Amino acid sequence: MNIALFGGTFDPIHAGHLRAAQAAARKFRLDQILFVPSGNPPHKLNNHLTPFSHRYSMVALACGGDPRLVPSLLEAPTSDGRPHFSINTAARVKRSLSPRDHLYFLIGIDAFLDLPHWKEYRRLLDLVDFIVVSRPRFSNNEIAEVLSEVAPREVRGKSGSDKIHLRKSTLHILPGVDVPAASSQIRTAIRARRPVAGLVPPLVKEYILKEGLYRPVRMGKKRR
Repeated sequence: MNIALFGGTFDPIHAGHLRAAQAAARKFRLDQILFVPSGNPPHKLNNHLTPFSHRYSMVALACGGDPRLVPSLLEAPTSDGRPHFSINTAARVKRSLSPRDHLYFLIGIDAFLDLPHWKEYRRLLDLVDFIVVSRPRFSNNEIAEVLSEVAPREVRGKSGSDKIHLRKSTLHILPGVDVPAASSQIRTAIRARRPVAGLVPPLVKEYILKEGLYRPVRMGKKRR
């Protein structure tokens, strides 16, 4: 099987996430893409995140229309509150697969450019093949610059403009994916009561409205 891990806070999951996953599934013949909402992301431990149960529910609703897209509890919060690191998640999945299975790590270019700040990023580069979802305003040179910083001795050469061979893995660049809005922009739009049709799947939109997510907190009247 060809399997990809697709992690993130998914706060909320949106149309861009689904388009990236479906484009990757077509190009790399992926049998499964595991959508892994992070329970305790190390880079956002001090930020306010929507509770995991809501984020996971939205992912499950968004994945329902495509059997290749699978919601995953791999990084569900634990009682000790420890952060989840991508290297640990990828290693755990890799151990569960057979030698004939192929594991990819699907990631947006924004997150990939932050790779030098990840835990054990060199080990992660050795462990799985990467699929980096690029966007029009980004250049492939930015990816090459990150690799020259984090793994200068591991780049073994390029094969065309969309593939970079590393010491033990390959980095694929997936261009042309339309991402209409980021999660932060969608949260802002909902708080401002602006329409988000087309930015999130219909069932996710219904869930957000039903649960009152991302609405501004109403302050009670002050007592005199």
